Amino acid sequence: MRKVKSARKLGRTATHRKATLANLSTQLLLHKRIETTEAKAKEASRYVEKIITKAKDGTVHAQRIIFRKIRDKAAIRELFEDIVGKVADRNGGYTRVVKLAPRYGDAAKMAVLELVDYTEAPMDAPKQAKQDRSRRVRGSKKAATAPEKSETVEPAENETAASEKE
Repeated sequence: MRKVKSARKLGRTATHRKATLANLSTQLLLHKRIETTEAKAKEASRYVEKIITKAKDGTVHAQRIIFRKIRDKAAIRELFEDIVGKVADRNGGYTRVVKLAPRYGDAAKMAVLELVDYTEAPMDAPKQAKQDRSRRVRGSKKAATAPEKSETVEPAENETAASEKE
């Protein structure tokens, strides 16, 4: 019988779940903000909170314990040099989960997991404009019928060069 257990299984085996949470937390420490599913974001938030709290001790023992969970030296360096200094006065609540619109492909609930003290960039940053369909889709009718710019420029140059010679 399943008792009320706090951890989510995320549809993975124990080792796969452990690796997933380690990878999510590594990327969060490096990039300060990641976009993932809501369930993974909530679980990774709990995982990272414990890591940051342990890192605030600043001892070699704490570093070794954290290195067992996060196997990236750059992430650990970032954690101990930069992140711990910013969150030293906090007693917890180092991360924030912001819910987003469902994912287009499978309608999965999406969320942004971010470190609280690193939210200088606005949430709705301007996205790059999409290319028109004729450039994105190889087999589209516009792409097949539309002449390329290089083809239209060359004949015009040849005509002007021919008229100058006469």
